[in-house]
Amino acid sequence: MAPGRRLFDALGGECELYAVGVPVARLADGEAWVHEMHDRLTRFSPSSELSRFNASSGSWAAVSPLLESLLRECLRAHRLSDGLVNAAVLPALLAAGYTRTFSEGPTQVTASVVPPALPEILEVRSGVARLRQGASIDLGGIAKGWLADRLAAEIGENTLVNLCGDLFARGGGETGEGWPVGMGGKTVLLMDMGAATSGTRKRSWGPDLHHLIDPRTGLPARSDLAEASVIARTGADAEIFAKTALLLGSAKADEYLAAHDALGWSLTV
Repeated sequence: MAPGRRLFDALGGECELYAVGVPVARLADGEAWVHEMHDRLTRFSPSSELSRFNASSGSWAAVSPLLESLLRECLRAHRLSDGLVNAAVLPALLAAGYTRTFSEGPTQVTASVVPPALPEILEVRSGVARLRQGASIDLGGIAKGWLADRLAAEIGENTLVNLCGDLFARGGGETGEGWPVGMGGKTVLLMDMGAATSGTRKRSWGPDLHHLIDPRTGLPARSDLAEASVIARTGADAEIFAKTALLLGSAKADEYLAAHDALGWSLTV
């Protein structure tokens, strides 16, 4: 049976939903859910749940189960990456000129500062969370991998969810041997696995200016890798590992990925 397909733009990029043996309406519901997540989690709308939480910095604020789970995922990403995947980089990202959607273009670059470690500025309890006064966060790719995992589980047992390059492949695909996915210039078959690619070329707007902030400097990352692609147990893990590998560079990326049972490909500058 040929897979059903749904292609659309959301979360700042191209999204794809594929499934075998499910009603077309389920893919439409999946697309609607992704758009809802975009509206709730974008930093570019002052009315989004994320923006309202950032605006509450300095005080405990009620958060939905969704946002609470994602905030905990941000803390997990910080631990797994030894601080290299740090949701607290939003002020540095704004200073680099990424203050509005990429389609609208960058704004003026201003002086940046090294962001604090996320556990220093974020506390999460059941139903509530608090940011340190003046702090703000960006869920970025962390949310995309996490959402891909959950949507794949919701759609069906044989489905692939790709949210702007962060994906999870569930089941054996059309042939039963796995879902074909392009990774590092190769096509691999994925079954019950996540994958993600992190790079500095797609969202760049000037010499040494791009969206991937190195929390060690507060500046757009300078790595000898232009792109890192990773296969891991979940889409969330793949996103964390890919970004960490790129920031570590070629000298340390392979060792890091091996320590986390992940498989990676990289493209040098």
